[in-house]
Amino acid sequence: MARTTDSQTLCAQLSGKLQGGQGIAVLMICMGNICRSPTAHGVLEKMVADAGLAGRIHVDSAGTHGYHVGEPPDERAQAHAARRGYDLSAQRARRLTRRDFADHDLLLVMDDNNEQAARALCPPGSESRLHRLTDFCTTLQAHEVPDPYYGGADGFDHVLDVVEDGCGGLMRLLAGRR
Repeated sequence: MARTTDSQTLCAQLSGKLQGGQGIAVLMICMGNICRSPTAHGVLEKMVADAGLAGRIHVDSAGTHGYHVGEPPDERAQAHAARRGYDLSAQRARRLTRRDFADHDLLLVMDDNNEQAARALCPPGSESRLHRLTDFCTTLQAHEVPDPYYGGADGFDHVLDVVEDGCGGLMRLLAGRR
């Protein structure tokens, strides 16, 4: 999936903040905050730590709906993530708030429905921070990160494939590499 000009411009600005010694905050967003966004949160957090940027890039996740507030990520999401070296166990579901748009430099949604719900909550002037995680995919041709909740094990592996691609592309841009 080709990155949008807006997402490239924002990442160039965020890369500049990082190179200038400032920190940035990234928020991953799905519907219930128990499958896709915690997976993306865990994947990006590990990539950030592996890059030596744990103190400068803060990663969080939230859901557009409050169905699972306070719950840990889905056991299947945790198991599949653990097989690839990602630990999601400390995360707890929470709901997206208007304050998140002020607290985060980049908010990444997983699909059309999440984007619509997030845009409805987005305060004027913050729209430029809201993008799709798939905007940063460099290998897979994905428009969205599909919801694996009602599917089988293959769905959780596919989510990880798309999330790893998107997070990897994002990290390259934040590091100032294309």
